[in-house]
This record gives sequence, structure tokens and C-alpha cells, in this order.
Amino acid sequence: MCPLVSELRKRKNLKTLVVCTGQHREMLSGIFDVFGVVPDYNLEIMKEKQTLFDITDGVMHGLREILEKEKPDTVLVQGDTSSAFAAALACFYLHIPVGHVEAGLRTYNCDAPYPEEFNRQAISIISKYDFAPTELARQHLLQEGKDPASVFVTGNTVIDAMRYTVSENYSHPELDWAGNNRLVFITAHRRENIGDPLHRMFRAIRRVIEEHPDVRAVYPVHMNPEVRKIAEEELGSCARIHLIEPLGVTDCHNFEARCYLCLTDSGGLQEECPSYGKPVLVMRDTTERPEGVESGALKLVGTDEETLYREFTSLLDNEEEYEKMARAANPYGDGHACERIADILEKE
Repeated sequence: MCPLVSELRKRKNLKTLVVCTGQHREMLSGIFDVFGVVPDYNLEIMKEKQTLFDITDGVMHGLREILEKEKPDTVLVQGDTSSAFAAALACFYLHIPVGHVEAGLRTYNCDAPYPEEFNRQAISIISKYDFAPTELARQHLLQEGKDPASVFVTGNTVIDAMRYTVSENYSHPELDWAGNNRLVFITAHRRENIGDPLHRMFRAIRRVIEEHPDVRAVYPVHMNPEVRKIAEEELGSCARIHLIEPLGVTDCHNFEARCYLCLTDSGGLQEECPSYGKPVLVMRDTTERPEGVESGALKLVGTDEETLYREFTSLLDNEEEYEKMARAANPYGDGHACERIADILEKE
């Protein structure tokens, strides 16, 4: 959302306020510094062992006072987080129009990803403006009965963000450690994968890495204590895998740009890595970004140990398969989504 905030603040006839929920506060300051965004409000909802109940309650109660004070004409929420859903619901209760950035992504399975699939479908019921990143996302919304006049294909703002972050002069100690070896960039934290799926995924990854001496892996481990425990158990003693603290947006984008390939169960990386020509193995059973699979940039490999082992090994050993994925076109935008969204809001 940061590049969109920057674009909106360029428009003289728009007043733009930013509300931060305060989650993962240790990662927020770096993001805001990169984009020069200063939040007008911070809900500071984060607390130890926070649950989805806590997030929903904290956002709704914290936002109510702000909405009643500021009386905005439109509130923008992004993506599929519980924070976005709670914010949209608070706006609905106060009869404030909602604009949904990154609208229309679907798996139609509310358990995968959980709770994100429910969140984004629920936001679509509430939203007045739907900014869809792709034509397929637009079609989902139209099939669900959305007014065609309310749905706009804009591309995804995450592609815009990368114009601010990737630098030719970037350096990092972990990249120095990887040296001339092939670097695998890993992210894994989905709620539905915590438990046996993560154990299976990490065992497969470790087996492949240990069988390929020219490969190094860097895994910025999510703050979730359960994810950290499983990562340490399965990967902690492997010398060619480095478990590191979460990366800020600049570091993350630059690692993506410099890696050989990416293993992820995240959403954003499925859109970002193809922009750099990096193949992505998606460690999930479903994806709300099938355009990337259809283009050949992504491959959905699930969480079965043997399947992931086989697909990961093949991508490292089969140069033709690797090049085919690396050359696939990125279907998620041209880096001008924010301008399109701002233009639409300005006309309204």
C-alpha cells in the first residue's frame, strides 16, 4: 500500500490518511522509511500470543473512533488479512464506502488459505470499489454478481513497490555467504501449513540441499513461535541453510532479484519473483494466483515430502525446465497500478 499512499498524496484534491494496525512493529519502521510514509494513526493492537479474535476485535474497536472522527469518503483496504476484513466490516457498520485493493483473488476453499480466503470474499461483499490485479480476478468478481462499473483491472501495487526497492548496488552478508553458489530463497508461514505440512516441506528441502553442494538456502523465519520451532528442528543443523530474522521489504525484494529460485507458501512472492525471472515452487495445495501457474512462472507443488523433493530436485537439475519457468511472462502488472487507482478515486 505504501506506493499507493505516495501516489495519492501527490493528488492535490485528495486528502489521504494512513492507519497502521501496529502488527509486527519491528518490521514496520523499515517499510515506512523506504517509502517515506508516516502513519497518521497507529492502533498498536499487537500483543503476545495474539489470536484472530484479538486482531479482529482490536482493529474494529480501534478503527471505530478514528472513522467517527475523520468521517472519510472512502477507506482503502488491501489484500486478504484479518486486519483488512475487520477494517472493511467496521466501515460497513458506519456506512463508509470501502475500496478493495488486490480484489478478486480466489481459491473458493475457505480452508486454504485460511483465514485469507474467507477474508477476501467477505471484503468483496462489502466493497464499493474493487481494484483487481488481473482480468481473471475481475471475472471472479463479475461471476459473484459485482457491478461491472465497480470493478477495475489495475495490476497489483506490489509490482509498483519494487521500483522503489531493488538496487544494483545492494549488498548483504547472507549474499556474501552464498557467494557464487545457487541461492534458494525460502518463505513459509501459512497457518494451514503449521504442523505436519511444515515438517514435510522442511524435510524435503533439507534432503535436496544436502544433495547439491553448489546450493545454499536462506530462510527468513516468520515471527510465529510454532513456525520457528519447526524450522529449527528440521533445518537448524544444516550448514548450507541459514535461518535468519525476517527481512524488511528492501532486503526481501533484493534477495528475490538475486536468488536462483524461490520456495514459498506466501502470496506476494508469487507475484514478485516472476518479475525478476525467478522460478517459484508454491508449497501449497491451492493458489489464488493461478495466472502465474498458467504462464509457467509458478508451479504448485503442495506439501507432500516426496512431491516437493522431486520437483525441487528437477528444477535444480533440469536446465531446460528452469529456463522455461525463468522466461515466463509476469501476468501481475506493469508497475503503474497505483496511478490507475488514484485516477479512479480522483474522478469519483
